[in-house]
Amino acid sequence: MTPNKLKASDFNLEEKVVSVNRVTKVVKGGRNFSFSAVVVVGDGNGVVGYGLGKAKEVTNAITKGVEDAKKNLIRVPILHSTVPHISVGKFGGGSVFLKPAAPGTGIIAGGGVRVVLESAGVQNVLSKSKGSSNPHNVVKATFQALLQLRDPVTVAFQRGITLDQVFNG
Repeated sequence: MTPNKLKASDFNLEEKVVSVNRVTKVVKGGRNFSFSAVVVVGDGNGVVGYGLGKAKEVTNAITKGVEDAKKNLIRVPILHSTVPHISVGKFGGGSVFLKPAAPGTGIIAGGGVRVVLESAGVQNVLSKSKGSSNPHNVVKATFQALLQLRDPVTVAFQRGITLDQVFNG
């Protein structure tokens, strides 16, 4: 993920459940039910993480998912309440396209993409989800897209030029 690990205790994280799935294992004595939950946590200010929890009960699965999400935090560059540039993330059979939007547009996204972007604190963005609609793959593809984002200051530093040269070419 990121070289400098973010600590969950440093942020006021809010949790959102993306999906809860009931899984059945057929055994000799009948059926065993368990639950898996995909959870996203974020502070609404550029820090977001996702996790997967599995347990015999829904509440325990969500709790485990939150703990896992707090271990996978990333920082997202947000520029004027939107993403800095176009980005595409792919994971498994799913792919997510993110595009900056003008102020007042809102979050044009569905399902897992919307939850991740809201938790990250992005307010205006256009997105398109293609391929798999599996919540696990969609959330992970969204994170791949967010990890590719770079803010103008980082771009200027990496290229060894001034901030004005980044925008004016």
